[in-house]
Amino acid sequence: MKGGLLVAGTTSDAGKSVVTAGICRWLVRQGVKVAPFKAQNMSLNSFVTREGAEIGRAQAMQAQACRIEPTALMNPVLLKPGGDQSSQVVLLGRPVGEMSARGYHGGRQQRLLGTVLDSLAELRASYDAVICEGAGSPAEINLRRTDIVNMGIARGARLPVLVVGDIDRGGVFASFFGTVALLSREDQELVAGFLVNKFRGDVSLLEPGLDMLHGLTGRRTYGVLPFRHGLGIDEEDGLRVSLRGAVRESEVSAPVGEDVLRVAVCAVPLMSNFTDVDALAAEPGVVVRFVDRPEELADADLVVVPGTRGTVRALAWLRERGLAKALVRRAAEGRPILGVCGGFQLLGEHIEDDVESRAGHVDGLGLLPVRVRFAREKTLTRPTGEALGERVEGYEIHHGVAEVLAGEPFLDGCRVGRTWGTHWHGSLESDAFRRAFLREVAAAAGRRFVPAPGTSFAALREEQLDRLGDLIEQHADTDALWRLIESGAPRGLPFISPGAPA
Repeated sequence: MKGGLLVAGTTSDAGKSVVTAGICRWLVRQGVKVAPFKAQNMSLNSFVTREGAEIGRAQAMQAQACRIEPTALMNPVLLKPGGDQSSQVVLLGRPVGEMSARGYHGGRQQRLLGTVLDSLAELRASYDAVICEGAGSPAEINLRRTDIVNMGIARGARLPVLVVGDIDRGGVFASFFGTVALLSREDQELVAGFLVNKFRGDVSLLEPGLDMLHGLTGRRTYGVLPFRHGLGIDEEDGLRVSLRGAVRESEVSAPVGEDVLRVAVCAVPLMSNFTDVDALAAEPGVVVRFVDRPEELADADLVVVPGTRGTVRALAWLRERGLAKALVRRAAEGRPILGVCGGFQLLGEHIEDDVESRAGHVDGLGLLPVRVRFAREKTLTRPTGEALGERVEGYEIHHGVAEVLAGEPFLDGCRVGRTWGTHWHGSLESDAFRRAFLREVAAAAGRRFVPAPGTSFAALREEQLDRLGDLIEQHADTDALWRLIESGAPRGLPFISPGAPA
């Protein structure tokens, strides 16, 4: 096999990321050397590759589905929102500046098309198949002129397009038809067909509609995937703990000890890498929830202040909501708090920020003896170390440079009493360290909670990726999908009026 495919969607969150991962896992189980690709990703959930490049976490997850190491080529353009109007542009894993949405779509985006196509070509030269993920909808007619992630990349690389629709939202037939009908004739020639996602019920009741859709568009449906809980792993953005559903359905999900452990995660603005708490949610007996009111911290055994793309803005938000006072009170009472990255920075004494917010000197919460200065150069590393007597791996993505003045060392950050702070994302995925940390939290909280001795976060993730591969293998027409990837879109697909506006 030597080919490719673009997985597009009728909407954002239609299931493009998980379908792409599922196709990748299905292919690799067939012995195909496959890689993922997303030309442009907008997300605050990112990852650092071994060569020190920053890419979207969804593409890192898809690389794991392919059983390969992620690289910058798999996500050449990453946009990290810093507010409603601007984003940091990360090109081939390195930040190249801030840009407004108008400025990006006004010309910069189109100039990146060459870089995107070169990255895809390099992957295609090294792999048997490359499964590409689109963004939003390919029928966003206001953005088509500068598109480099949907039909722009499909046209540039002559990729067949599979359109995914979320039937659980309703209106999937209209969405499929309308998506095709709003594309130009040249774009429509590449749209091979459809994939229904999140169907509940008897598929035979859906088949008459699929037949009518084929009659209206001349395009077939390549599969109907059933609704499954807990498949939203490593999402681009949102407030869902991605592994909770899958773990709660497993046979080992009951608490080992007599108590559960309650974790409250402060839902700060511009929250980044909220996937850090997935490993906590994977532990039987750990209940994780996102909170935005001080009273919701009262019964929490652990409070996590997560990463954020706006540390100073998050600090102001905590103060406005009364959460800052609740955190200070909690620290004084010796109740556990964990700050990660931006959450670690705002727990310190003060922040000097002339880069991210340009706010200058800002007082932190003063819970840790740390001073933070924002540097223009971003730190992107994959550190390893030891904490609580256990080996730990993580990754760092931050502009803030922390000067630790006192306290006990903790993962290149520090600890004072039962308040911990670190720049390391992903540390809780180290199983032995996570268990040691939760034992300490449980002791501090007076809970008779016992971590499950055999929980492996990596094994749970593999199990979940296999479930995605099973969905494709069992509910898609894999023979037709194989031909599509290998041979491209069928010839002679009909044009659906009216097409894209002039």
